Amino acid sequence: MTEQTVQSKAVKAPKKRKIASLDKRKARVGWVFVLPFLIGFILVYLPMLFDSFKLAFSDMTTLTGGGVEFEYIGFENFRYALFTDAGFIQTLISGLGQLVFEVPAILLFSLFMAILLNQKMVGRAAFRAIFFLPVVLSTGIMESIEAGNILGSYMGETSGIDDGSGSSAASEIVSAMDFETLFSNMKVGTELVEYVVQIINDIYAIVNRSGVQMLIFLAGLQSISPAIYEACKIDGATGWETFWKITFPMISPMILVNAVYTIIDSFTTESNTVMSYIESAPATMPSNGTEISTAMSWMYFLIVVVILAAVAGIMSMFVFYQRKD
Repeated sequence: MTEQTVQSKAVKAPKKRKIASLDKRKARVGWVFVLPFLIGFILVYLPMLFDSFKLAFSDMTTLTGGGVEFEYIGFENFRYALFTDAGFIQTLISGLGQLVFEVPAILLFSLFMAILLNQKMVGRAAFRAIFFLPVVLSTGIMESIEAGNILGSYMGETSGIDDGSGSSAASEIVSAMDFETLFSNMKVGTELVEYVVQIINDIYAIVNRSGVQMLIFLAGLQSISPAIYEACKIDGATGWETFWKITFPMISPMILVNAVYTIIDSFTTESNTVMSYIESAPATMPSNGTEISTAMSWMYFLIVVVILAAVAGIMSMFVFYQRKD
């Protein structure tokens, strides 16, 4: 064995340490952030979902000595909710119709206000705080007041300023401004008239539920490079053209996010008629009202999932993602 061979065996080359890329390290940090949610979901929510799913297909009997007994009855609770209880289907249809009305109105209003609040003006931070204030106030006791429709009942009273009672009727705002006559003279369809009238009468709820969407739109608007707007201005583009060719495509991902958020928020709010009907079902139904109410909840959940998948699938085809490379 030569001396060179001995030296090569004695001195071994150091092993190269594998260094994770930046993307992999960011991914690991992301898992650390979502780890508390995953633990809570597995230990708390997953068992509750399993018990709820089991209850929807069972008939629960309370034992005299304590505890409960489940008897599998298949889809009987679902059949009762769909074919026997006519109120559930009617409430579900009206709730879906309200969703079709509310989501576009909230998205349009929040986008319009975000564009205005993104302009350079005096007191811009104060205006942003004012428009986000309803989101902060709509918790706790204010949420209970809104769920009970106390403010809406007060504003909808027939007595008003004319008789000195001090309360005003929100439903008379439209007639005072004569919107119906205006649209009829413009030969606009009755469907559009009803939609505009409903938006005006529900302006409180729309403003109250647009704060989070406005913040998301503001974040999207501020992420657009000012150089793009400067180039459009040099090329002679108008403000209308700049909005549809630059602003709207660039914030289209935020429109998708806000649409999903608004749909979920509309389906789960306490003022939702379907949620109220499901919660009150055990008190108005036979002895197995709890099981039927659980079956209604699962059907409602599946409908929400289908609607979210459809909206996300359709809107994602028109979403523009800016490439960073």
